[in-house]
Amino acid sequence: MKKVSVVCRNLRLSYGATEVLKDVNLEIAPGEFFALLGPSGSGKSTLLRSIAGFSSHQSGQLLIDGVDVSGQPPWQRQVGMVFQSYALWPHLSVWDNVAFGLVERRIDKAAVRERVAAALELVGLAAYGQRRPNQLSGGQQQRVALARTVVVEPQVLLLDEPLSNLDKTLRVQMRQELLALQRRLGLTTIFVTHDQEEAMSTADRMAVLDQGVVQQVGTPETLYDDPVNAFVAGFVGTMNLLPARVLAQAAGSVLLAVDGVGELKLVRPASLPASPQLQLSFRPHALCLQAADAARDERRAWLPGTVEASEFLGGATRYRVRVGSHALAVDELHVAGMKKAAVGAAVWLGLEPSQVRFLAA
Repeated sequence: MKKVSVVCRNLRLSYGATEVLKDVNLEIAPGEFFALLGPSGSGKSTLLRSIAGFSSHQSGQLLIDGVDVSGQPPWQRQVGMVFQSYALWPHLSVWDNVAFGLVERRIDKAAVRERVAAALELVGLAAYGQRRPNQLSGGQQQRVALARTVVVEPQVLLLDEPLSNLDKTLRVQMRQELLALQRRLGLTTIFVTHDQEEAMSTADRMAVLDQGVVQQVGTPETLYDDPVNAFVAGFVGTMNLLPARVLAQAAGSVLLAVDGVGELKLVRPASLPASPQLQLSFRPHALCLQAADAARDERRAWLPGTVEASEFLGGATRYRVRVGSHALAVDELHVAGMKKAAVGAAVWLGLEPSQVRFLAA
């Protein structure tokens, strides 16, 4: 299958007075697995439906393989879409569900048989052709929906939260199968999800949307390690945000006033927000927890706090520690036999300076 690009240029879409997409600009490379991530109402599904041709943007350009398809109906766009509900015909067999799009296109019967058989083989359902959807598990129904989509040989594969109806174990399995299938076919794939773990584990790159605005685009590692604002920081993984004020700057350091801490000296980043009011952002694993009377590593910045709660997660224990007026999350790797810090205990939190990001307040 030919690998094609998808480009959105200044897309705007409104429903009445409600602006759902606001100057959306994206460039998705040929063969890329691209995720659209955001909370409910962020505009991610509307953007996907606009690419599919089910929703019409009022301005901007939508290019597939360099051609503006803005005025084209869905069936002329060479895209295939897998819906959250799978949208299988309950009265048709698996075979007839997969063949449906080919029959509608009046493809030769021999070619239909060959392509449906190949599609079912591709998704591991060669022996299930005569079953009805209600005789299949959720994961098998999703595979049928995928086979029905790829059998028509689209240039772009659109996935609208296809894993949301599955239990956690099956979701993990199916996202691995989705990625493997995409790699085999080389299809440009756009995957909508509100699940950050799904997006980070599958996507080559992803975009985070909020209220119709693209907040940041990049690899999962970039968005996790270097979020551009507090929204992305808080939505992609768990992030601590600690308000601070710049007191002084030197060549390699910055002196900050932090509520509940006092003065805190950190390594100065290459660029700081213009305002002296900012937010320090850092992940729970960037902190280590020490008893109040324990020795402290001078290479870390230390914050005094009080343990408010703990939650055992298996591989780690997550603590909620009060520092001034702010509650911070701290992850401590679990080792069999280790003793948890007690609720109410006075502790020090050791912050790894290299893991701190400075965001505009």
